[in-house]
Amino acid sequence: MSIFWLILAVVMFVLEATTAQLVSIWFALGAVGGCITSLFTDVLWIQIVVAVLVTLITLLVTRPLAKRLTQVKLTHTNSDKYIGKDGVVTIAIDNVSATGQVKVGYSVWSAKSADGNVIEKDSKLVVKAIEGAKLVVETVK
Repeated sequence: MSIFWLILAVVMFVLEATTAQLVSIWFALGAVGGCITSLFTDVLWIQIVVAVLVTLITLLVTRPLAKRLTQVKLTHTNSDKYIGKDGVVTIAIDNVSATGQVKVGYSVWSAKSADGNVIEKDSKLVVKAIEGAKLVVETVK
């Protein structure tokens, strides 16, 4: 059974190495626990219980830490200051043809319409969001 547990551990470690997130590291550690147990006893159910317990304990102990370390944090930039600001359309905005430019304050941005409607040149607008390098805008009513 030692060979089985060793193969299972290697497969789990390889699976873990090929993924971008923590998926199978706990199962790999459980398989290592089962392998070590198989060196001391031939009773299969004891090996399985040890493997499951090691998996659960390592999962419960390390999962909160792993979740905290792999969490993506939102980085605010100076461009966030444009959200909610008023501006004017300098080149008509048409999402279908991917055209449109606006001036907000002293800055000129590429833009797209929030609702998909065409917004004509010289229309007043408000910035709703930023997607990539484009402002998402709505006309002011």
